[in-house]
Amino acid sequence: MSDPTPVIDDLCAESDELDRLVAVVGAGRWGTATPAAGWDVARQIAHLAWTDRSALLAVTDADGFRELVERALAAPHTFVDEGAEEYARAAPAELLARWREGRAALEKALREAPAGARFPWYGPPMSAASMATARLMETWAHGLDVADALGVVRPPSDRLRHVAWLGVRTRDFAYGVHGLTPPAEPFRVELTGPGGGVWAYGPEDAAQRVTGPALDFCLLVTQRAHRADLALTADGPDADRWLDIAQAFAGPPGGGREPKEDAR
Repeated sequence: MSDPTPVIDDLCAESDELDRLVAVVGAGRWGTATPAAGWDVARQIAHLAWTDRSALLAVTDADGFRELVERALAAPHTFVDEGAEEYARAAPAELLARWREGRAALEKALREAPAGARFPWYGPPMSAASMATARLMETWAHGLDVADALGVVRPPSDRLRHVAWLGVRTRDFAYGVHGLTPPAEPFRVELTGPGGGVWAYGPEDAAQRVTGPALDFCLLVTQRAHRADLALTADGPDADRWLDIAQAFAGPPGGGREPKEDAR
């Protein structure tokens, strides 16, 4: 049973870093377009606020979350976006306050969750540690879009270890949402972290392997960059196929990003 404290701490740090970025942005720049088509800065923060609320319901109100899932099943391709749109209509100061309030409540709920508890989600049930990891992944990915829109470079940190772990753990899910049967054997994934250390997952003697920078792997599994623009290597046909469909987030297959012009 893993202690959720370290990943909750890292989730708070990731959220605070993004908060400091948007808190000083004038109201007029909240409408700045981000690399995600149709999403401006406000929409990105609204999405985080809305999904934090969903996670809070999952942790504290199973019946309320069940109703949310029923609504999602009725409109699987638009439900989450519609929730973000509603939140994004608020003034920037109100939206920022709403995001802060929601993530503080979620942090408290995760820290106070009973040991070993599992909570419903749009995919398989999650532990407190897994829920915090998923929220960190989303916060990093959407924060990256916000930073790109505002022309800010955010150096990668070792918090990416959580995103990489989730990307590895969701391998079979990625196959499933594409209607494919996951490979029976585990893969070996070796990633070079921002500090130069190697983060390794899976058996050393696995026939199927993925290697490369941890940042690039995280960009891939969050679909923030096209595979053609990343320095990832796949050894074996199954591993190669995975890099074309990988996604660490719940829901239908994402459309991903187009390759840069010079990569085509």
